[in-house]
Amino acid sequence: MSTVRRVQVLVVGGGQAGLAAGYYLRRAGLDFAILDASPGPGGAWQHYWDTLRLFSPPAYSSLPGRPMPGQTGSEYPDAAHVVRYLAEYEKRYELPVHRSIWVEGVERGPAGLVVHTDADATWQTQSLILATGSWQRPFVPAVPGRHDYTGRQLHTYGYRGAAAFTGQRVVVVGGGNSGAQIAADLIGEAAAVRWVTRRPARFLPDEIDGRALFDLATRRVQGDGPRIGDLGDIVAVPPVRDARDAGLLAAHPMFDRLTSHGPAWADGTAWPCDAVIWCTGFRPDLAALRPLGLAQTRGRVPTDGTRSTQDPRIHLLGYGDWTGPASATLIGVGRTARQAVAETADLLPPA
Repeated sequence: MSTVRRVQVLVVGGGQAGLAAGYYLRRAGLDFAILDASPGPGGAWQHYWDTLRLFSPPAYSSLPGRPMPGQTGSEYPDAAHVVRYLAEYEKRYELPVHRSIWVEGVERGPAGLVVHTDADATWQTQSLILATGSWQRPFVPAVPGRHDYTGRQLHTYGYRGAAAFTGQRVVVVGGGNSGAQIAADLIGEAAAVRWVTRRPARFLPDEIDGRALFDLATRRVQGDGPRIGDLGDIVAVPPVRDARDAGLLAAHPMFDRLTSHGPAWADGTAWPCDAVIWCTGFRPDLAALRPLGLAQTRGRVPTDGTRSTQDPRIHLLGYGDWTGPASATLIGVGRTARQAVAETADLLPPA
């Protein structure tokens, strides 16, 4: 028989957004818990490829209250360094993270919200902060012939490093940061790499890194400054910049279809390959909210800031500009987490 556990606020997701929420919930003195599906700390960072590096130095990659320490020998820390930082952050603030627990659904109950899990406990809460991110929902476009291709296909979600493609011909699809970084990572290891994008690749000016991006996002919040998308899509981190400047990283137009051997274009050009890597993004993981019947548009529920406009007891945190400028970044999520917790506290009944 399932036990019932009660908290004032339940956070779903123990990655960077969930931990930022936990920091402010702790400061507010609220009774809360964090449920995380992963067996260990680090959120999505524990699944990234080995050579991935942050866009920003540690000082611009920190959660609220605790600066990220530097990484010896590198201005821009790697993913493993971020995982260690998040694990230490969780421990430092004694955040109540319950791991290897998958939330199956949220329902309305007579005393609040009822959260069903795959563990031996059902949770009752007066307020919910959903911070599940998007890593569990990779998106692959419906390209003609995709299921006819006989080579290997994988998404950014499954990429772990270039060594698995030694001597192979690889197509990398996607004009964002992941596409550029993975294509650059493969150069020199794969026999040949072809990077394809739906529109010409747009590199941000070389002097722009995560520091400048956060400053731009802050200016947008204040109603001043250009949109980041007006300047470009790809941060020229050192490996990407080196490959580009050496003439090894040039984007080709997106192919029209896949054949059994590889991509083909309308002009009759074909490029046989061993693997296609889809760096085509992710969608928000909102499956837990499905039982509530909240209206969705293009995979999003309407929000005012982070608060659901259909149920003010629910906040969505860390999903990108949809739930706050730069809220999908380490440094940016703190601002929206603080606001979400303040609004949550205001709705809770007196203790």
